[in-house]
Amino acid sequence: MAYSGFTNGYPPASSSRMPFGSLDGNSDAPPSGMTGDPQFDIFEWHPAYQSCQRFFLDHAQHDGSVQAVCALVNICLPFQWSPQPLYSASGTPPHAAGPGAFGLAYPRHSAVPNARQGMINWVSLVPFIRRLVVTGFDKEGILHGFFGDDWRKGIGPIQECERRNYLFAAKSAGWAKVKYQYDMSPHETVPFLRPLQNVQLAEIEGAEKNWSQWLAMEDWMVGPRAPDLLGDLPDGVPEQRERPQRD
Repeated sequence: MAYSGFTNGYPPASSSRMPFGSLDGNSDAPPSGMTGDPQFDIFEWHPAYQSCQRFFLDHAQHDGSVQAVCALVNICLPFQWSPQPLYSASGTPPHAAGPGAFGLAYPRHSAVPNARQGMINWVSLVPFIRRLVVTGFDKEGILHGFFGDDWRKGIGPIQECERRNYLFAAKSAGWAKVKYQYDMSPHETVPFLRPLQNVQLAEIEGAEKNWSQWLAMEDWMVGPRAPDLLGDLPDGVPEQRERPQRD
């Protein structure tokens, strides 16, 4: 699936609608760090995340390309939520009900005050990032189409965390249990799982280190008991330990 008339697969910066370019487009640069990056600044990150939220609500969810991907991976966009759809980042969400409406098991959004912009509808982007990760759609062109120009800084760190979580889930349980963890509701089950896409060696090694830290946590090897996970291993690669799966 490709779109013509855009430079490098993207529309002009002034465009309010952001198709993906090639669905097979890959990023050469890994996402920025979050939990493992001492330079991560939450106060620099948050405005970028808010920018991604506004773009997602005001533009992306109304784009046919975004709607097609969400239909394929079976996740409702905010304007499709029932009984309270969200059509934009501002204004009071209207109430709606009718054929096909269903109750949600958890609240999906709320309006939060903003001193400069009035009431801003808030929606978590994490469920959408998770669904794109586990279905193999967390590619540069798609993330740009969903979340706008600030996607690298705004949701890139969350993408990195969710990719690592997906690796951990796969190592912790079998396919059926992993799928269950990513099913959102009876109406929004994940239709398929794909192995993590476009994986880099640094990403695997970072996950290995964090997995070893988690195993140490399970043994209460934290604080003054924390082991030197790097130890004398060659090239700084942490030791791999396996645990029996738990029911």
